[in-house]
Amino acid sequence: MTDATRLGCAPPWTEAGQHAMSPVATHDDIARFNFLANFNKFMASVVVTGNAIAFKERAAPQWHASHGAPPETRREIRETMREDPYYRMWSSLRRSGMEMRQQAGRTLVLRQMAALRDRARALTAAHPETLRLDPTVSVPRYQSELDNHCMPGSYYAEYLEGDVTAAANYDAGMFATTTGLFGRFLDGAGRGTAEWLRRRRPGWTPTRILDLGAGLGHNSLPIAQAFPEAEIIAVDLSAPMLRYGHARALGMGIQNVTFQQANAESLPFEDGCFDFIFSTMFLHETSHSALRNILGEAKRLLAPGGVQVHLEQPPYRGMGAFEQFLRDWDCQYNNEPFWSALHDTRLPDLMVELGVARDRVFETEIHALVEDEMPKVSTEVEDYGRGGMWYACGYDS
Repeated sequence: MTDATRLGCAPPWTEAGQHAMSPVATHDDIARFNFLANFNKFMASVVVTGNAIAFKERAAPQWHASHGAPPETRREIRETMREDPYYRMWSSLRRSGMEMRQQAGRTLVLRQMAALRDRARALTAAHPETLRLDPTVSVPRYQSELDNHCMPGSYYAEYLEGDVTAAANYDAGMFATTTGLFGRFLDGAGRGTAEWLRRRRPGWTPTRILDLGAGLGHNSLPIAQAFPEAEIIAVDLSAPMLRYGHARALGMGIQNVTFQQANAESLPFEDGCFDFIFSTMFLHETSHSALRNILGEAKRLLAPGGVQVHLEQPPYRGMGAFEQFLRDWDCQYNNEPFWSALHDTRLPDLMVELGVARDRVFETEIHALVEDEMPKVSTEVEDYGRGGMWYACGYDS
């Protein structure tokens, strides 16, 4: 652990893992990311706590005075907190932080877009067969009409042929956004999933694995490293993410991942052809109908004796209304329109509706595994889980 993390600061951006596709950063780029990382950490650990005080001392009494009862649901809490000056300040700062993060990342990558494109092409030339782009794939409306996480053009923006800057921006900025909690290569969820699977099925060796909504493959790669003899298919809609992710993987010496452009609602694979299917923070970026289609496809594709698991933020059931209200911020102000609906959805019930036997469905927690030098935020299950934690829902076929 660095001196900075011992002092409660976010790890410096220079501790992020470097690879063959990493953008070249200047002193000013690094300074911007370091400011944002510590800004995010301070916002999440200190400033956020003032919302509870504002609610208890001002907003809740005002609601009670006008409605004759205290606010009970997250929607009522949002309505009464909407005009509170402290909440407005916190919310404005948080939104500004997201916009500054995109400005910092785009300032870094757009000035070197041609160089990044050429680097990706050079790496891809060694194994072009494991990058499968399909220009006929269209981006569905639930993705095409918004800038996810305040990213201009979202994951799909292309400013020149073969562009990879959307992915380079995402990759470069995530270490600051997550303050190091997902590891140097942002692969803590994938590493944690590989360890979870090892514990759940000791000695099991899946031969074909599907990562749904894989993006640039942050979490595909540790699965590929855990099962080097397996074929991993990383599916995503975004050509820039796949181009960059494919080059990044090859630059890191990982060759058993195929990056394929496809819509997870309708995949071009035969029934029952994957032993392990997983997704990481993907389902909340879909829609009601898309969610059913995606889980239906995953059920169709899972081989007998296989397992699938989907990692997300915790569902709202069983969570206090005030905590739900705070988590709802991403839906209201961070361009995540399906966020609340997904976390209101009972995924086990939906899986049963789609034909999975209830006794095969499970819910669990999967903890990120990150490097020893990263700050340790969890001591649960021995040393399993040094970083963040995800709610996970899946089933054994």
